[in-house]
Amino acid sequence: MIDAWILTVICLTVLMVLATVRLVLGPTAPDRAIALDTVNTLVIAAMVIIGVIFKEIIFVDVAIVYGLLSFVSTLYIAKYIGGEL
Repeated sequence: MIDAWILTVICLTVLMVLATVRLVLGPTAPDRAIALDTVNTLVIAAMVIIGVIFKEIIFVDVAIVYGLLSFVSTLYIAKYIGGEL
């Protein structure tokens, strides 16, 4: 059972690397913002799964805080790209 969780985290890590490549190579600023949001979402999912693997609730707590900070930063970046700042 644990092997399936570890395989899931490995798949999420591969997807994070691909999204990071898109973040670096994105042709426009909105593409980069979406790639950054995707990386943040994948990190949150990986943190929750790691919390399940190690049976530690602190990973889920950190993932929730990270998600809130990620959401606020995404809003700020979107507002900056929109030219309202």
